[in-house]
Amino acid sequence: MTVAPRTSLGRLIPALLVSQVGFYVALLTPVQLLLTLRLTDIAGDDATSAFGVVTGFGALVALVFNPIAGRISDRTVWLFGRRHTWILTGALAGAAALVALGAATAVWQVVVLWCFVQALFNFQYAATNALVADQVPAERRGGVSGLVGLTIALGPLSGLALANSFDAGSSLQWTAVAVVAAIAGVVAVVLLRDTPASRTVAQSGGSFLRTFWINPRRHPAFGWAWLVRFLITCAYASSSYNAFFLLQRFDVSEDEVGATVLQLSLISVVLLAVTSVAAGYLSDAVRRQKPFIVFAGVIAAAALVMMAFAPSLTVVYLATGLLGIGTGAFFAIDLAMCVRVLPSTEDAGKDLAIINIANSLPQSVVPFVAPLLLAIGGYSALFGFLAVLGLLGAASVLRVPEIGQENDENGRTAPITRHDLVHKTASDERTLA
Repeated sequence: MTVAPRTSLGRLIPALLVSQVGFYVALLTPVQLLLTLRLTDIAGDDATSAFGVVTGFGALVALVFNPIAGRISDRTVWLFGRRHTWILTGALAGAAALVALGAATAVWQVVVLWCFVQALFNFQYAATNALVADQVPAERRGGVSGLVGLTIALGPLSGLALANSFDAGSSLQWTAVAVVAAIAGVVAVVLLRDTPASRTVAQSGGSFLRTFWINPRRHPAFGWAWLVRFLITCAYASSSYNAFFLLQRFDVSEDEVGATVLQLSLISVVLLAVTSVAAGYLSDAVRRQKPFIVFAGVIAAAALVMMAFAPSLTVVYLATGLLGIGTGAFFAIDLAMCVRVLPSTEDAGKDLAIINIANSLPQSVVPFVAPLLLAIGGYSALFGFLAVLGLLGAASVLRVPEIGQENDENGRTAPITRHDLVHKTASDERTLA
């Protein structure tokens, strides 16, 4: 078993925040604004359909590469370090792909380059998330998770503010985002302590692939945690359509849509920041996680219903504020809950990456079903459908064991290492003897 060196929390927390902010700047700024502008310029009236194709294929790539990246990170034996290597590689190579996207002139080019961006930055994301399991003490994970939850708003907010400093649709917007993402990866690596994985016997291809299957019947807590993240993340995927929503329902001009999306993000991030930090530390104090997730799912559903039938921008602003509160509560607790039910601490990178599929899959599912829902009932149908998923996520968390109950009949997935299994087997043999 590889034991990672402990980075002091004074360095670890800033490293986690910087790396995650860089990741979200790189991925969510394009999703919330830059891809809309680029595709509107390239595809015109077909931009909405093109957006679904681009983000759908990109999410599928993320779906595949995130667990692979986590597994490779767990097994990287290079002296630079198993997490260091992929945080830096993902950030720098992904930034180069972003710069290339700024010069794309056809939809197929956007599709291909966006897939590269997703694949590369998911190496960074998988390695960064694994650090929470590697180096954060169990009793501090709620608070740290709450701080990390801020990054999902700070990232795109920073990216949108930066992008709006340049002419709408210009390649300089993409270059600026790329530079910030690259710098974030470098800073995170400088702050972190890391070591390579211990050398292990090479696995066969079949054995390698089997490691990505975690039986939900054998590990029900892990399975339910995955489903909760998938359903509630689907609800929050509504923000990907904010720019189109403003352009098409409220006739906001292309010149003004960037500033309006930024205003909505400001409202969201302020409320998210307060809720995320408060919920994370409160969860550690009361030793409870599920009530916060239920709250997040219900609030998301309420906000989406408001958005679905919003008669004015004022209601959109209010709904965005509610979504910010729900997002803060969810992302403050969800990561800590998922780390707690991992089947194996030794394979934290790979197992968390499988959990992260629940982040990536909504980015594919929602764009693929959105055109059908928009055709049936416009944005009211789309946001209403996502609200139902939020409620289902809130209900599903009731099946996840609470803190301290991981070993009960319904949640028998407390983290077990291979080291533990070896000792258990030896003990059983001695008993039989």
